[in-house]
Amino acid sequence: MTGQVLPYDVHGEGPGRALVLHNWFGDRTSFAPLRAHLDGTVGTYAFVDCRGYGDALDHAGAYTMEEVAADALAVADDLGWDSFSVIGHSMGGKAAQLMLLDAPDRVRSIIGVSPVSAAGFPLDGETWELFAGAAEEPANRRTIIDNTTGGRYDDAWLSALVDRSLTRSSATAFRAYLDSWSRTDFHERVRDNPTPVLLVVGAHDPALGTEAMEATWLRWYPNARLEVLKDAGHYAPEETPQALAEAIEAFLGA
Repeated sequence: MTGQVLPYDVHGEGPGRALVLHNWFGDRTSFAPLRAHLDGTVGTYAFVDCRGYGDALDHAGAYTMEEVAADALAVADDLGWDSFSVIGHSMGGKAAQLMLLDAPDRVRSIIGVSPVSAAGFPLDGETWELFAGAAEEPANRRTIIDNTTGGRYDDAWLSALVDRSLTRSSATAFRAYLDSWSRTDFHERVRDNPTPVLLVVGAHDPALGTEAMEATWLRWYPNARLEVLKDAGHYAPEETPQALAEAIEAFLGA
């Protein structure tokens, strides 16, 4: 698949190069709190919008993880990067693995932030309806965000994330990406992959926390390790940006 160079912006000029892929509910602006804590002398971070999100809101596409991976590699080409790490938040973590499979000589490592595994994230009937309905129903988005952060945030915080997801993503793309990150399974292709992987999860994330990592990523990547942020749920870039920045920089600088 040939990718497109999508809207992106670069933070820092350090030696640790990393492409950064956002989650289902947020475009690249969702990393703004994290960026405030990243040391630009340690890393160079390219934050990319997926098709149908942010400044790529009007970019047509198939809205699949394979397409996200191809587009992100096109951004790397545009930057002139021959090798780099990939940071993927939630669904972005699934796309990061496809980048590794597509360009194994270029992807040096993966940092997964509450990342979806290569096996996807199977949802039962009622939960599937909640997630699928979130494309058109803001209340569904709110319920999902509240559940995956441990029910710890007030109305204002939840409303801000819901409002951003509504204004910074197209309902068509949002719904289509769900099929791709949830229902496709390529874990046999990544089994025993020696690439270094850092998994950063929140202690208050019931969906993609420690248990999920132990059942998936940690089984398939022999050089993966897990770090748990005690004060985060599913949205560490916004909940605990400083702690996440420290984990990222320690890993990239190792």
